[in-house]
Order: sequence, then structure tokens, then C-alpha cells
Amino acid sequence: MRNVVDHAAFADRRSIAVPAGTFFIALSAGKYGIKLVFNLRHFDMPTCLMELYGGWESRHVVDLFGRFVRSAFTLFGSQVRYWTTFNEPMVIVDGSYLYDYHYPIQKNQGRKAVRVMSHIALASALAMQEYRSLQLDGRIGIILNLTPAYPRSDAREDIQTARFFDLFHGEFFMDAAVFGRLPKNLEKILKDDGVWHDLDEDDLKMIATNTADFVGANYYHPTRIQAGSHPDFESWMPDQYYEHYDLPGRRINPYKGWEIYPQAIYDIARMIQKRYRNIPWYLSESKMGVQDEGRFRAPDGMIQDDCRIDFYKEHLCWLHKAIEEGSSCFGFHAWAALDCWSWNNAYKNRYGFIEVDLDDQQRHMKKSDLWMKEASLSNGFELELEDEKPAGNLVQGGQ
Repeated sequence: MRNVVDHAAFADRRSIAVPAGTFFIALSAGKYGIKLVFNLRHFDMPTCLMELYGGWESRHVVDLFGRFVRSAFTLFGSQVRYWTTFNEPMVIVDGSYLYDYHYPIQKNQGRKAVRVMSHIALASALAMQEYRSLQLDGRIGIILNLTPAYPRSDAREDIQTARFFDLFHGEFFMDAAVFGRLPKNLEKILKDDGVWHDLDEDDLKMIATNTADFVGANYYHPTRIQAGSHPDFESWMPDQYYEHYDLPGRRINPYKGWEIYPQAIYDIARMIQKRYRNIPWYLSESKMGVQDEGRFRAPDGMIQDDCRIDFYKEHLCWLHKAIEEGSSCFGFHAWAALDCWSWNNAYKNRYGFIEVDLDDQQRHMKKSDLWMKEASLSNGFELELEDEKPAGNLVQGGQ
């Protein structure tokens, strides 16, 4: 089970606050045989740190984060053996500085975005150093949203475009976490564009000497990429290197507008196996959001969410195929056990195996909950795997 500690405020040099619920979870999980993964930072940044320092734009905030994580390790290190430094750091970059859907709601700030990326990579490495300095009996890693870029065709322009997307949106943080370095190919491109952020030698050494024990991969949908017209932007943006397109005939989740492409799980696993030394990893988020699930309620009151069962069956089958071929995947986390609040749409879409009645807060099992229980107890299920073929190939590059 994953829990987030990041609602704690590492606001200033005087105080670090940790919610009481975090203590309850840490102390109670062991009684029920639950292995916890504590994540240290999701998306939000304390408002005071934005106002005082500019959030992750500031190198000083990296040091404040170091104090915060050390306190968390000291408080919970004996109960929690799996830690992650960040969840989806690229969403912080995209939402806050490029496409204005998360606080501080900035847009087209490409230069700031690259600076923030560098500081987050450094903050992750600092957290790993702090954890190991306490000689705790556990492991620490990072969770990344790995959304593979599939080029529209085998044309050189499309392949190069998809390659840039993977470098910027995926390999920047992945290379830092696994290899202890930032991608040289991307560094050259961004230096030529005048937006690269140089870290000093001590900071680069910090990244080089503090790499992840494991990686979490969040996957929801693929990214379909084609060479674009390279429109002029008022300031530098990664979008000047690519355009998105919709795959004809694709399957989509109509409630999210996301393409459903389970084979990408296999492609991610093989990419980690081949490019990233087969580092231990787990599928840390996967979800099927459905709107108005009450439509599927049976006479006995149970929601018949067969679409969610089918969704997970297909994704897990492709993951199983990768494991059979040597992938070091060690686990799977669904989003989520219970219907939960979402950053962008509150409770509009429901994700859980367990229904939460918002009026009385009662919990009710869905059909998918019974399926997951049976699949867990029997350690499997049967499904004939159909080979899916994307338009274009997954780009796998090197330094």
C-alpha cells in the first residue's frame, strides 16, 4: 500500500509538521501484514515556499526538502521499508510551468521548467543520501510517469521527434535516478536552445553518487507523436519539437479521453530491462476511471464494473509476459483500492475496487473487488492475449 507524506509542511527552519493520520497508518499497517511504500512528495508545494523562494525554482528549497525527508525517515524509518522520493515529478513541471493546470498555474515557461527539473532531480538524490546516512533497513526509489512515445511512422522525422519526447519527458528523471547522470543528448539540445540549467559540481556529484534502489512506473496511456510544423512560441517550449496525433481506430476510455493500450506495459518493462540494467521496478499506478457507475448497479446493490476487470486483466497479462521474459518487475499497485478524490475532477470519475458512498461514507464492494480477491488468492487468472500493433515503433535510444 502506498501512502503520501507530502502534506507535511517543510515550510521554514522552525517547523516541520506531519499529519496524525500518517502516524496511524505507519503504526497500524504491520498488524495487518501490509507492506507500506511511503512517498515523500506528490505534486503540491507549500504556498509559503512559492511566495518566499519560488518553489522548486530555488536551490534553497532543495535543502529545505532535505531537512523534511530526514525528519520523515527518523519518524517512520523503523516501520516503513519502501520509500519513494517523488511521484510523477514531470507532472509538477508540466502542470505548474508549461500547461497551467496545477498551482502556481504558469504557462509556456520552458526555461523555468528546465530549472525546476534539475532541482527536483537533485532533491531526489539528496533524499536518497539522507535515507542511507541513517543506515535504515529498507530501500528507496522514485516513481515516474512513463508514457511511451510511439512515432506515427518510420520516417526519420517522426522517429527523431518521438526520441526528443522520451528524452525530455521520461529519460531526464530516469537517467538521473538509475545512472546518476542527466541525458547528454538532451543537454546538448537544450544548451543549443539556451535553456539548459547548469548545476554546480557538488550538485552533480550528489546526483552521481545517490541512485535509486528501485523505480515505480505509473502508466495510463501511450503518447502518439509526429513531426510538427515547429510553430514559433513566445518563449522556449518542448512542444516546438513535436505534435500529438490520435491513432485511427484506437480504443479509448470515454470518461477520460485516454487511449487504452495495454501492450505499452510490456514495452515499458522491456525498455527498463534493456536500457536501465533491469533495475527492480513495479507498476505503481494504473487505473480505469468511470463516470456515473451507479448505472451498473445490480439488483443486489453491487456495481458490476466489468470494464475495470477487463482493463486490469489485459494490462496484467502484458506485464506477466514481460516478467516471463526476464523483467525484474516485483509488484503492482492499482489506483485505487477505494473511490478517491482526484486532483482534476474531484469524484466525477470513480477508480476504486470499493465504492464509497459520499452521502454516508459507507464502503461497498464492487464486482472488481471480488475479482481482485480471487485473482490474488489463486495467484492468477486466464485470458487469451491478443497482440496489439501500434502505428510506429517504441523509440529506444541511448546516450
